Amino acid sequence: MVRLTNQETETMACSQPTVAHNTLQNAVADLKSVNFWAGFGRFTALGFVMIGFVALAWAAPNEISFWGWTIASGVVYAFWLICTHDATHHTLLGWPVVEEALARIISWPILWPLGVYSELHRLHHGWNGVDLRDPERVQWTEAEYQQASPLMRWYVRHQWMVDIFILGGLGLIVKTFMDGRRFQDLLPRLRLQIWADLLGMGIVHGCLIAVVILSHASIWRYLLFWLCVERTVGVIIQTRAHLEHYGLWRQVGGHQLTQLYSSRNLHASRWFSWLVGGLNYHAVHHGFPGIPFDQLPEAYGRIQTILDEHGMPAMETELGYPSAIKRLINRMTLIPS
Repeated sequence: MVRLTNQETETMACSQPTVAHNTLQNAVADLKSVNFWAGFGRFTALGFVMIGFVALAWAAPNEISFWGWTIASGVVYAFWLICTHDATHHTLLGWPVVEEALARIISWPILWPLGVYSELHRLHHGWNGVDLRDPERVQWTEAEYQQASPLMRWYVRHQWMVDIFILGGLGLIVKTFMDGRRFQDLLPRLRLQIWADLLGMGIVHGCLIAVVILSHASIWRYLLFWLCVERTVGVIIQTRAHLEHYGLWRQVGGHQLTQLYSSRNLHASRWFSWLVGGLNYHAVHHGFPGIPFDQLPEAYGRIQTILDEHGMPAMETELGYPSAIKRLINRMTLIPS
């Protein structure tokens, strides 16, 4: 686990990062080709497993089996949804129209506004560590904390637990729509995306409810099913979002180095890295968003080597997800004003 000291942060503002920037670009230039079959295989495998678990839940002979398979569906659904992140960057299949269509189809059942998110995510990549308006910023500033009400200060002190276990997926959905409205003057396409997502969600759930009614199933059970899935997905996605950036907001040298040092990498097994679409190499992804998930491990090694050769600190890297969660979940860190 590596962290930058204040002195090292100041060093990044010198001329050396420019040299590193050019060298880094050349070092990973051959890693940006999208392997269609790698992305298609991941998307379809997770999709089949998720749909299979849903089928098992609705065919379950008792309540224990129903809820067990429902929770399992939510876990797999969370990893399936991460494929939509790759689709947003067009690094899943290398076929933008198909990627974006598939991403919306699997997002709307869980009420995830993929169209709005895709627009906001571009802002996130431009503003992370640089502009406090970043719609995906999870860390509060000292000024924001001082100006907050007692209730909001309590929230900031317990942010991880509240976001992960209370706000969950619903909290992310509401926040994304709110940010969509907040930035629609800056990004006019957001107006269209908001209505497109709402219409898509309405059509999808209208069709699903029709199936429930025709099969003489309970609408109440249908709603509880999706609530359980939302709770499960929310825990995983909120945890991932906090681990990737919390406590690392800083502007370091140029934009690319800011991304490398304002995002967190986490060691993970090969299979878990596959599940999360390589986003355990999140600093690498932020520095080079055009690199597909299956090339991120190779890029990580090359980038670490270049940074070392130029006498620069290594990217922050946690030993693993459990240790990172244990270290950060009860820690409040504010961005200096």
